[in-house]
Amino acid sequence: MNIVSLFSGAGGLDKGFEAAGFNTVWANEYDKEIWETYEKNFPNTVLDRRSIRDVSSKDIPECDGIIGGPPCQSWSEAGALRGIDDHRGQLFFEYIRILRDKQPKFFLAENVSGMLAQRHSEAIKNIKELFSESGYRLSFTLLNAVDYGVPQDRKRVFFIGIRNDLGFSFEFPKPLKHKLVLKDRIFDIQDSALPAKNKQKTNGDKCILANHEYMTGGFSTIYMSRNRVRSWDEPSFTIQAGGRHAPIHPQAPKMKFIEQNKRIFIKGKEHLYRRLSIRECARIQTFPDNHIFYYDTLMAGYKMVGNAVPCNLAYCLAKEIRLQIEKHEKAHNKSLHMDTLSAPLQACQ
Repeated sequence: MNIVSLFSGAGGLDKGFEAAGFNTVWANEYDKEIWETYEKNFPNTVLDRRSIRDVSSKDIPECDGIIGGPPCQSWSEAGALRGIDDHRGQLFFEYIRILRDKQPKFFLAENVSGMLAQRHSEAIKNIKELFSESGYRLSFTLLNAVDYGVPQDRKRVFFIGIRNDLGFSFEFPKPLKHKLVLKDRIFDIQDSALPAKNKQKTNGDKCILANHEYMTGGFSTIYMSRNRVRSWDEPSFTIQAGGRHAPIHPQAPKMKFIEQNKRIFIKGKEHLYRRLSIRECARIQTFPDNHIFYYDTLMAGYKMVGNAVPCNLAYCLAKEIRLQIEKHEKAHNKSLHMDTLSAPLQACQ
């Protein structure tokens, strides 16, 4: 099945869907810092670089599904929580515009858990109604990536719709029994990371493993207000879209509590407290090592990785979408076949 990807970013959703057998025929991404990364990792996909506001639905090819995560900053719990009143939050309406015009079999939209804050309840109600009025049976839930093959606590909201004429509602997959931890993904590369060059510039080809470099510099009082270390046998904290907020590598002891909102590094162990590298963050996001991120400064690399949907989570959802659509289409075709066979018998009676 062919899909169109909106607000594509570095391609976490697209990577998961392609692993489940989908074909991304067209994508849209407006951030110029991401273009090279997307195009080199998805050479067979047409990338439209315009603002989605300037893209006519006629410019988008026909497809079986539309996927994407409209920008989330305006909904973020760490931001101003302006939600749909912010111009970035309103990009949700652009997504719905294209959905209404193209009418694919399904859609998937992803966003941060901050949009579930009580102050946004009317906006969420409005968005749900718009999806339903567009001709889709909507399924909506909050998922934690750690339940779907991702070694990371990462809660995100998912809207998945199935076109009304298909006759069923999507059922979210059940959590996987086995949970991955940090040791499963990054233990083998703990000793080969490089610190960033001056002014957080990339080491480029000097990295033994692509993107295996970490941001240097001090840690803010906000960062030091709570423990930032997870052990090898735990999942990571949420990978965020900023290098200064990257979790500390699990080689370090957990930070010592001093008083409320104040923790320190263990004395004598300070050298162990480095940020996770971009490649380590990418592995925690379940990107394969051959998915290369292109950037000049490490801040851009961390942003691409942190804003992505984890590939394994995307795969679990994509696989279930495909199985459920194929199951219902098969049942529908079988019913039509039986009706055709019974027609001559009815005529002879």
